[in-house]
Amino acid sequence: MTKFSLGSDAAARIVPFAIYMAFIVVADLLARAGLDPQQLRWLYPVKIIAVLAALWCYRRRYSELAWRWPGAAATLMAVATGVVVWYLWISLHSDWMVIGTSAGFVPLNDGVLDWPLVAWRLAGGALVVPVMEELFWRSFLMRWLASSDFLAVHPSKVIVAHFVVTVILFGLEHNLWFAGVVAGAAYGALYLRTGNLWLAILAHAVTNGVLGGWILATGNWTYW
Repeated sequence: MTKFSLGSDAAARIVPFAIYMAFIVVADLLARAGLDPQQLRWLYPVKIIAVLAALWCYRRRYSELAWRWPGAAATLMAVATGVVVWYLWISLHSDWMVIGTSAGFVPLNDGVLDWPLVAWRLAGGALVVPVMEELFWRSFLMRWLASSDFLAVHPSKVIVAHFVVTVILFGLEHNLWFAGVVAGAAYGALYLRTGNLWLAILAHAVTNGVLGGWILATGNWTYW
């Protein structure tokens, strides 16, 4: 049985995710303490830098990120999956599909876009979050449920129960929980089918990138 330590393979996939979630908790506590949401916006760049730092420190442990060209067809499939998930994300918002409310992220100062904040949000959402979350949810947790020696578990050997548990937990991480379940199922299926985590990361990045562009074009800040 693999022993957990900060230098372990499990920690390499848990710590960046834990840092990200810790910042969400801190932001919520500060908001409850009375800090203006506008003041808290700059926690996002700090959060992304902290997650990047953790990913960099553990970079040599991410054997699943060793690059191998998946082929044009698989790449297009990942891109298409990302676009479909984006469309479903902005469509699946019935009352029962939502947990609580979201103030969103509003990068406006006196009605004018704060482009440094926009850049941080877009880059964080499309480039950093997909890597961090796919390493945790798909590469680690989904396989760890099968064995503590999760790196020895090939994605194709993951059983349905472990896939479903991971998908549901991923969904509950989000305010739009049902859309999150759909997204988790789509990204997870890509990983199980191809064994290539980069395809799940690509689909996730496309979803977040297109979502960011749509938010900027429509002003639907609650989706951020």
